[in-house]
Amino acid sequence: MDSLVVGSAGAELSIEERNLLSVAYKNVIGSLRAAWRIVSSIEQKEEGRKNDDHVALVKDYRSKVETELTQLCARILKLIGDYLIPSAVSGESKVFYLKMKGDYHRYLAEFKVTGERKEAAEETMLAYKAAQTLVKSNKAHSYVRLNKVFYYYEILNASEKACSMAKQAFEEAIAELDTLGEESYKDSTLIMQLLRDNLTLWTSDMQDQIDEA
Repeated sequence: MDSLVVGSAGAELSIEERNLLSVAYKNVIGSLRAAWRIVSSIEQKEEGRKNDDHVALVKDYRSKVETELTQLCARILKLIGDYLIPSAVSGESKVFYLKMKGDYHRYLAEFKVTGERKEAAEETMLAYKAAQTLVKSNKAHSYVRLNKVFYYYEILNASEKACSMAKQAFEEAIAELDTLGEESYKDSTLIMQLLRDNLTLWTSDMQDQIDEA
């Protein structure tokens, strides 16, 4: 897929090509992100058990996963910045790629530390804000809004802000339902479900933290 983008001579990808590229990277990155979460959890448990030999092995594996994640994110971000956004003609395509850009910077911010994490977090917000200024369709707006909520919760650790944004996004989505066509209606209800499920989970976690304090 990379060669298709680079060899397109500045031509905009078709919707099918664009979706194939997005899914291809999302599947690989998704597996690595899941692996990183599992390994990080194991590392914390082994550290708690003072099992230094196991900790060293797990840290080494985590480092390899992070290297792969860094390389893959850098590769797709280069494609987006150098080829996909410059060649995008329609506003929809630009929003799609800006959302992708924000997503992959967010994935970097999940495991980077100090200055690199700060930079990735800032790039995430810049991309999402740029996408929101161009959004025309309800579907695109909903996905950008959803990912922005995750950004506040997972990257900034701003749980109250994320819950407030999720609640507002849910209420706005309800208000828009009557104006949507069948396909957009299905997309919107799916996003509403994700917002509601996460809002319930996050609110419960926040209450548990208050009870434990």
